[in-house]
Amino acid sequence: MISVNDFKTGLSIELEGQAYLVVDFQHVKPGKGAAFVRAKLKNVKSGSILEKTFRAGEKVPRAHLEKREMLYLYDDGDDLVFMDNENYEQIGISRQELGDAIKWLKENMSIQIQLFQEKIIGIELPNFIELEVVETEPGIKGDTATGAVKNATLETGAVVQVPLFVNTGDRIRVDTRTGTYMERA
Repeated sequence: MISVNDFKTGLSIELEGQAYLVVDFQHVKPGKGAAFVRAKLKNVKSGSILEKTFRAGEKVPRAHLEKREMLYLYDDGDDLVFMDNENYEQIGISRQELGDAIKWLKENMSIQIQLFQEKIIGIELPNFIELEVVETEPGIKGDTATGAVKNATLETGAVVQVPLFVNTGDRIRVDTRTGTYMERA
């Protein structure tokens, strides 16, 4: 248990069986009445923000979030199969749990999986990955000075905007947080 007086940004706590991160907090001591702590909490699984007020000195359970490095093996149809790098155990994660991260996954890619009470609550991809362009319109010679862009389909199936000089077969670096082209690799 941790006192709300000891809140820090980034601290993980448990409320009503859910894990939350402290995003912002404020200790308030009004002139009249008891002191309290106003906190802004982010649900780790859904990402929703909750604003909650606690009495000063109130105790809340600390949420123990675990991160494990896992290797993406293959797509099994309904699930995607990952292998724990420590004990070589294989687990299937449903497409709904992975969300938009699916479009950046390629075989033998190492990712971080977040667990709360032995249940998967999220994954962390590398910030930048290198992927091959499998389909795009051909570039036109001399068309490199303008800021024009075109769509390119990558080896994972994701579609990103790339400059006109990028061609099919090129390897590019993509920012997985924003889904944007960074540079040719």
